[in-house]
Amino acid sequence: MGKHISRLAMTALAASAIGVSSPALADDEELDLVACETSLGTIAVVDGDTQGWAEFDLGSPRALINSLAIESGCFTPHNAASGVPADFLMNVVAGSKEEVDQSIEVAKSAAMEGLVRSGAASSLLRGVPGAGAVLGMFGGFGGKSNRVAAGIKLLNPATGLTVVTGSGEVRRSSMTFGGSNSWSTGANAAGYADSRKGKQLVEAFVIAFNEVVAQEATIASVPRMAAAPTNEPQAATVAIATSMLAMPMDNAEIVRGLMVGTTLSPTGRREGLFIEVEDNFGTKGWVSVEALN
Repeated sequence: MGKHISRLAMTALAASAIGVSSPALADDEELDLVACETSLGTIAVVDGDTQGWAEFDLGSPRALINSLAIESGCFTPHNAASGVPADFLMNVVAGSKEEVDQSIEVAKSAAMEGLVRSGAASSLLRGVPGAGAVLGMFGGFGGKSNRVAAGIKLLNPATGLTVVTGSGEVRRSSMTFGGSNSWSTGANAAGYADSRKGKQLVEAFVIAFNEVVAQEATIASVPRMAAAPTNEPQAATVAIATSMLAMPMDNAEIVRGLMVGTTLSPTGRREGLFIEVEDNFGTKGWVSVEALN
């Protein structure tokens, strides 16, 4: 699990962590989905910690995000049957502006904390304009409660750290639905095209998606995970005290506690942010990649 991250990748991560982002879209500005000539990598879309779509009686936006990835040509949805891990986990959140901002800022803080602990932050941030003034200063943002917001966090599966983030905020949707445009297929598949809040979320996710892709140089600098040899499973080490779970979900039954430094052997099975592992006693269970090196 512990992959070496290049200096270039860490510098890019530092830039992402301090909040480099695209300018906000004006209310009267026409929105288009970004287009790419080549894919930036494969993605596995997972629901994040702030699932505001449920408050609007809407389902998960995974179908929408996968459709945006395909229509734009910027990412390729991961095929679990390929036996090769996804290049990135695309963690999606939605809710009020305050909720989405908090989720995004926690991700940026975690990315920065990883750099600080590695001892790389102080030297790397000297090359990022304005970084020194904001190191360790991650606060919340104000917002208007009548707006709908969405966020996307692109994670490196090898480290669990955030690579880049994007967010969008919409007061009223200006997008056209039902035609041959690039978002209608995904909006219909997710069931978002039939409600006002759903249309707002579609537009907010398009803005967030465009903002993620705008940071393609950072994305391209991240080393890709290679498939582990079938005859030699790759070892993983517990980085923070956690639990082995019976199922790949946060509220699943605890199989056993795991101390820092415990060595585990991945079986090759993955569900979102969780991988199945086996300890030295033959006990199997699920652990979040965010707790492993």
